[in-house]
Amino acid sequence: MTALVTVSALRPAQEIDAVFACTRKDRLLSRAGTPYLALELRDRTGAVQARAFRDADVLAGRFERGDLVRVAGRVERFRDELQVEVRTIARANAADVDPAAFLPSAYRDLDELDGFLEHLAGEVYEPGYRALLADLLGDAELRAAWRRAPCTRNGHHAYLGGLLEHTVAVGTLAQETCLLHVKLDSDLMIAAALVHDLGKTREFTYGAEFGVSEEGRLLGHVQLGARLLEQRAARIPQLSQERLLALLHCVLCHHGPDAAPGRRFGSAEALALARVNSLDATVKNALEHGLNPHG
Repeated sequence: MTALVTVSALRPAQEIDAVFACTRKDRLLSRAGTPYLALELRDRTGAVQARAFRDADVLAGRFERGDLVRVAGRVERFRDELQVEVRTIARANAADVDPAAFLPSAYRDLDELDGFLEHLAGEVYEPGYRALLADLLGDAELRAAWRRAPCTRNGHHAYLGGLLEHTVAVGTLAQETCLLHVKLDSDLMIAAALVHDLGKTREFTYGAEFGVSEEGRLLGHVQLGARLLEQRAARIPQLSQERLLALLHCVLCHHGPDAAPGRRFGSAEALALARVNSLDATVKNALEHGLNPHG
């Protein structure tokens, strides 16, 4: 893995061979009429301008704006600002990349949030739902994606770990709602809260910015989550078809019936989940981005 070189630590005359996010890529012409690339390279510590004067068109074919790129070159001072004179640049190898070095991350401790997730799953006692949650939480690859994913690209919880933070918040609100309204099926309510956004583990890509996967673009996280749950439920004999349908209904309606044309709330639990999901999302969005004067 490439040694860590950060933008904030760059110094004049420094030779670099490092990975950055490319957030600008323009092909320009010099006064002599020869093409060059004007770039912006960024990480979590800042941004620096870069120029590639030699073989500009060849280099341009090796990456796109929004890619994580591996850059070799030299840092120079130009008009009292640092600039990277690029010798080579190309899309970075995945083994060289830690998304946390380039993308915003949760302030909350992810291990602590993981502990809360497991605690909430432990509050589900119905055998089918309990077995399904155990299967999901026992999948190391899924669990890693659950910890990594944002909740949105630009809205609420738009950072690494945002999905896990939102899931724990909605699960906690669901549990408290069941204490206030004892006629609610708490097993269904909490289980649905914990899995309602599970499709977001497959919705995003990670580069210079959060992107959308092909299946995320074509299906969306709600359908992806429902499909994932149906696949896992097929190997859970304790989970009855009736219980599975009740869970899927909550997941499919968690944005409210307006987001699912022709569908109405079929249970109090589905309605309650949509409300607590909206509560956490809208309050978090207001805290991060301010109140919408029209909302």
